[in-house]
Amino acid sequence: MEQFRELEEDLSALFLTLDKKSLRNLGSFFKKQTRFFDYNRRKLQDEKGNNDVRKTRQRRRGNGRGGLMKAGLLVLMILVFVLGGMKLAGAGPFFDGYREMEGEAVDAFRPDMTVDLLTPNSYSRPETGTSRIRNIVLHYTANPGATAKQNRDYFEGLKDTHLTKASSHFIVGLDGEIVQCIPTWEVAYASNNRNGDTVSIECCHPDESGSFNQKTYDSMVRLSAWLCLKFNLTENDLIRHYDVTGKICPKYFVDYPEKWTQFQADVGKMLEKMR
Repeated sequence: MEQFRELEEDLSALFLTLDKKSLRNLGSFFKKQTRFFDYNRRKLQDEKGNNDVRKTRQRRRGNGRGGLMKAGLLVLMILVFVLGGMKLAGAGPFFDGYREMEGEAVDAFRPDMTVDLLTPNSYSRPETGTSRIRNIVLHYTANPGATAKQNRDYFEGLKDTHLTKASSHFIVGLDGEIVQCIPTWEVAYASNNRNGDTVSIECCHPDESGSFNQKTYDSMVRLSAWLCLKFNLTENDLIRHYDVTGKICPKYFVDYPEKWTQFQADVGKMLEKMR
């Protein structure tokens, strides 16, 4: 305490020795220093406030980015799920290409057939690819008594005769034999504007009525059911050439619609056994 009193006395003596001008100068000096310290103090506070604001903004940006990333990930997961389902179902514009079902049943129930493919040519086998198969189209040959082999050879001969453009993926004969003329992933000239997304079956018949004998009919049912299995279709996806263009084909099933309904039902029963 004694030291403080001595310091106070020394300062008092110092002030007493100063004139008025010196005191004014000294006061101005202290005011400037005070303003300087106040300025630096406010500046530090502002910088601290700005840092807090900056950190807050950064946190908000971070939260915003994190939210966007989460939303993007969710959208991506939904997209993968939807596209995966579309692919399995073969639906949508991105999955409209040709595809077959695979499995033991498809191989086990494949009917006996002779694969006798046509020579590639622009009149009966253009080698144009099909898209997703949506229907199986039934036809009749309109050539009473002709065999499957004879009808197949007629299609083959078109490459030379150029009479017309015609063919079929399969032909079912009078003895129930099945001849494959064109791979199912290629177009056959059989169903007009539906050639690109259908598989066609030509069926032999013994007379002008267009009715099928039992051997032919049984093979038609078996082949149709197997193709439905292969392309994940049902008996309701079987159609007549008549349903595409109005042509009386197959004649017997157009003349007797109830027989066509029965055929579809028989294919459905066979399909149930295959599945």
